[in-house]
Amino acid sequence: MAIVTPALIKALFTGWNGDFQNGLDDAPSQYEKIATVMPSTTKSNTYGWLGQFPGMREWIGDRVIKDMQSHGYQIINRPFESTVGVDRDDIEDDNVGIYGPLFTEMGRAAGVQPDELVFGALSNGFSNLCYDKQNFFDADHPVYPDVDGKGDAESVSNILTDDSYKGLPWFVLDNSRAIKPVIFQQRKAPELVAMDKVDDEQNFMRKLIRYGVDTRCEAGYSFWQLAYAAKAPLIADNVWAVISAMRQFKADGGRPLAIRPTHLVVPAAMEKEATRLLERELTVDAKGGTVSNEIKGRLELIVADYL
Repeated sequence: MAIVTPALIKALFTGWNGDFQNGLDDAPSQYEKIATVMPSTTKSNTYGWLGQFPGMREWIGDRVIKDMQSHGYQIINRPFESTVGVDRDDIEDDNVGIYGPLFTEMGRAAGVQPDELVFGALSNGFSNLCYDKQNFFDADHPVYPDVDGKGDAESVSNILTDDSYKGLPWFVLDNSRAIKPVIFQQRKAPELVAMDKVDDEQNFMRKLIRYGVDTRCEAGYSFWQLAYAAKAPLIADNVWAVISAMRQFKADGGRPLAIRPTHLVVPAAMEKEATRLLERELTVDAKGGTVSNEIKGRLELIVADYL
């Protein structure tokens, strides 16, 4: 039987914190493929620059100053936590080995949370607003004839729909730029803390030593022009339709954005058909015929665990 001393409790925390860090470091992660990580030092960040900067022009005479349309898109950090309790009897009985995997899994859960938020934002883009006050995936994004947002706006879509389709949505993204379609904003990284003093109320009343991890972060959206959603069959003709639409996107003022789609993002349930589409030499067209697969190798596949 072990005597529970502050030194023993400290040693146990050191070991369990190592297990937690191992789980955190080894957690599978995909979110940085589609999200720009933005540090945060306050309760929220406002991204006023989410509007396209005017293009370059030949400098003749004085500069021509144009104020781009300003936006007040705000991402508010949310707090998250996870807490476990260790029975003091298990420490006294040298039965602490059972907790190592628990702390490792706690670290893993903290490690995959950015994926849950980022891909959750992508999945919820049909109902969550972006900087132009439209849903991130929407048929009516306003694009103005001048960079200051004046004039009659043209409605531009970044969603392909087929009313007969009953399957899951899939997404095409341009992840080639410094700013990716989704923003992951982190205020505080995950950290394991302990309430393990002998006079802690739960320790005194219930012989329960508590350990918890907390973090503050959130996911939001950057430019809708970098992403296109499809609620339609995943076939070559539809992928081409999405790529073609994205290639035609323009900024306020009419300047081509030169969007270059790079990734196809699908949920795990669509991995098989997406892999076939991007890797096979032949595919099936909209009429059910067998044709050469023009999409082979055109996009990099991301099979998201949290879509």
